[in-house]
Amino acid sequence: MAQRRVLRTAIPGPRSLALAERRAAAVSAAVASTMPVYAARAGGGVVEDVDGNVLIDLGSGIAVTSVGSAAPRVVEAVRAQVEAFTHTCFMVTPYESYVAVAEELARLTPGDHAKRTALFTSGAEAVENAVKVARAATGRAAVVVVDHAYHGRTTLTMTMTAKVAPYKQGFGPFAPEVYRASASYPFRDGLTGEEALARTVATITTQVGAANVAAVVIEPIQGEGGFIVPAPGFLAGLARWCRDHGVLLVADEIQTGFARTGAMFACEHEGVVPDLVTMAKGIAGGLPLSAVTGRAELMDAVGPGGLGGTYGGNPLACAAALATLRTYEEDDLVGAARAIERLVLDRLRAAQAGDPRIGDVRGRGAMLAVELVDPTTGAPDAALTRAVAQAAHRAGVIVLTCGTDGNVLRLLPPLTIGPDLLAEGLDVVLDALAAQPG
Repeated sequence: MAQRRVLRTAIPGPRSLALAERRAAAVSAAVASTMPVYAARAGGGVVEDVDGNVLIDLGSGIAVTSVGSAAPRVVEAVRAQVEAFTHTCFMVTPYESYVAVAEELARLTPGDHAKRTALFTSGAEAVENAVKVARAATGRAAVVVVDHAYHGRTTLTMTMTAKVAPYKQGFGPFAPEVYRASASYPFRDGLTGEEALARTVATITTQVGAANVAAVVIEPIQGEGGFIVPAPGFLAGLARWCRDHGVLLVADEIQTGFARTGAMFACEHEGVVPDLVTMAKGIAGGLPLSAVTGRAELMDAVGPGGLGGTYGGNPLACAAALATLRTYEEDDLVGAARAIERLVLDRLRAAQAGDPRIGDVRGRGAMLAVELVDPTTGAPDAALTRAVAQAAHRAGVIVLTCGTDGNVLRLLPPLTIGPDLLAEGLDVVLDALAAQPG
């Protein structure tokens, strides 16, 4: 598929507008979409819509298609598997590919201890099951999460998620024994890692009690909450505190995992070895798969039949995962993520120097963000962020927003995107910002 931006119609075009009418009559209004166009095909760093417009993809389906859409190894593996069988249910008639994925995750996740894995379908399922494992293994009930966290949309995981609208509004009551502490947000709190850690630990100690905590669940770099990179030392210190108090550290690597941050897992940047790791998104090249990998004694603490699900570790998804993991390693996509970081951060920091509305530029690898603020007050500017994203969309670039206050532009290009295409997409986003009044 040609890797270039092409605009044949206005965005959205007539076929997308017609599909939007059909959607309004058939799909719940509660299901929202970022882009006003409808995809026809995608590959590498571009998405083609039903009107023939080809858009530069700086979103990767929210960090899912890190190896690119329709990646050749993935397509070949899925085609072969679908011809063999599509489903037996691993809990009924198991198959080798599930075991092979578990073996690969044991090899790739941080730490050289004995590990076990269970496979599921969505990121929220992985988080829920990690909590189940933590509670079963420790005999404790409390789960600690942090400000700006995002962990999913099920009852337990939306409880764990910090942001109310749209994820929690009107959906209560929520799950019990979930407690929230502050984390590290250097741009806003100005604290060192050690200072932020002391604040977090004080909250847990006084409001929950360390002896009651089964697990601390945290994203090594917060995703939906704003691509927040904690201050150096915060994560490592939190891991030490957990270890000293018999609390399990669960790293939610659902968005950060699989080469996205310039390491196979974001925990590696601080040398942190979690007790349990939750994974999804980039694991299977676009097919639905998630996983919990953790210390063997913890994962085996749950009784037989305590973990599972009808579609968990579906054979098509497992075949895709094995091909995807092979692609990360054989094509050095960790190195590709680091190259993306160098190209993008240099451009963003140069723009920041000339535009006081860019309050912060941050991120690692191909997980990068711009936080936009009112230059006079420093307050989050969600309206500006939304306007920039929409202008970029009209110009043929898929870019996402995030942040508890909705004022962060997030850049999640496929790790396979070419440098020229990436630079062009970045040009469009920065031009959209420059064109906004103020």
